[in-house]
Amino acid sequence: MKGQRIGYIRVSSFDQNPNRQLDGIATDRAFIDKASGKSIDRPQLEEMLRFAREGDIIIVHSMDRLARNLDDLRTLVRNLTSKGIDIQFCKEQLTFTNNDSPMSQLLLSVMGAFAEFERALLGVVAKNSIGRISPRRFLKLRVNYLDIKESIH
Repeated sequence: MKGQRIGYIRVSSFDQNPNRQLDGIATDRAFIDKASGKSIDRPQLEEMLRFAREGDIIIVHSMDRLARNLDDLRTLVRNLTSKGIDIQFCKEQLTFTNNDSPMSQLLLSVMGAFAEFERALLGVVAKNSIGRISPRRFLKLRVNYLDIKESIH
């Protein structure tokens, strides 16, 4: 049974361009979320899960666009494939189906673990960067803002 080609796109911020993720890939319908990947509570993801039917294929740029948590990723892939919905990850060049081998499940787990690790690593880098900004810089920025405000009046 041949179904629809469904695109799923997630960008973390409103200034990111969602179109680049599936650029040049033909889809019948696309669902676009502008939200963090740390939670699967996303409106367009939920809508896509309700929309998809047996025989459809869901196309996602990369695993971390679908979920940044290994448990969530495995649950989503398992739920979709158990309904006869294939899921294709372009960056990883992997497609998961209801007929997957143990090797496919291993690849899903390993690649998903890397996505989760990357998210955790980015959090540490961000936290360390924020810690390096001295209170003097914040004070200087505030004083400059006040100077500008006073000069306007």
